[in-house]
This record gives sequence, structure tokens and C-alpha cells, in this order.
Amino acid sequence: MFPSDILPKVYPKEVIPQEKSEIDEILNSNIFNVMLNRRSQRKFEDKEIESWKIDIIFAAADTAPTAGGFQGFEIYHVVNEQKKQDLVKAANNQPYVQAPLVLVFCMNPDRIKLKFSFEILHKFSIQDATLAAGYAQLAAHALGLSSIWIGMINEDMVKSVIGTDLQPSSILCIGYPKKMLMPKPKRNLTDLIHTVQ
Repeated sequence: MFPSDILPKVYPKEVIPQEKSEIDEILNSNIFNVMLNRRSQRKFEDKEIESWKIDIIFAAADTAPTAGGFQGFEIYHVVNEQKKQDLVKAANNQPYVQAPLVLVFCMNPDRIKLKFSFEILHKFSIQDATLAAGYAQLAAHALGLSSIWIGMINEDMVKSVIGTDLQPSSILCIGYPKKMLMPKPKRNLTDLIHTVQ
């Protein structure tokens, strides 16, 4: 699910000069524009997402910063429609979990080879999974897709559906939006930022 033909375009150190394509335009997106215009979306078109776009979303998650670079997380790509329906139940009956692309981000603290207590490694793993999901979400928006982040989940039910003992941190649901929504206003930066002197 991670073809070698996409990697040279995703990782700049491996770029080979080629003709400009849609992928090149997307990879050159202004990150600030992507962040400022992203908005949660709950209504998706019944349209399949191109595999190359999914590959870029995976690659974006792979580039997220993690504790010690150990990537203390796993991603479960749910393609089975019945399992998606089961995830709806595990996510407080939120129907948009049946999106075209459903990714479950799970913590895997065993991957983090640092000499700290389990509690600290668990905390690192939560952060790793969260950052990976955030990077995937921004990549999806840059690709002309929309997403919704699901945090209200029954963790035991999710584990049963995807067949893992790993603790899920979130479900990311991605698809083509029925209507591109404008971003909601946020707090003024003067209210958000607290300067400590």
C-alpha cells in the first residue's frame, strides 16, 4: 500500500526531476493555506478516493514527529463495509464513520525504545498517534478531501472490530465533501497565547 513510485515525490531527498503533475502541485501546496482553510466535514460524496491520494495521506502520517523517532503508533485502514458499520456503533452511532476512507490510529508504546516508565511511554504513544492523525488530516485537505476526527469511541469495541489489543486514540474519516465548508472563526490570538516572562 506504499508504492515505490510515490515515494520519490513525497520524500524530497529522493526526488527525481520529472514533468509537473497534479501530484507535484499538491505536494507544493502552501501549508498555511491548508491549515487555515481546513474544516471538519460530516457529509461525504459516495465516491472512491484515488489510491495515490491515500498513499500520500499515509506518507504524511509517516512523516509526523514522534518520541525518539520510534513511531509509537499503528494505523488500521478499514475497508470492510460491515466493519465500518460496526465502528459507527463503537463511535456513539456517529454515521459519518462510514466514510470512503476510515483510518483508526492506535497507540503502540512497545515501539518506543526509551528508558522511561510505562506511564511516560504511554503518554508519548498518545502524542505520536495524535500527531500522525493530524498530519494525515492536513494532507487530506491539501488533496481536496475533507475529514472528521472522531474521539468519542468505545475503545474496547473498536479493538474488537479491527482485531487488535492496541488502544485506539482516534478514528479519522475522510472523503470528498458534498459541500466545501468555510472555516469557523477561532479565538483571537491575544486570547489564545499566554506569554510567560
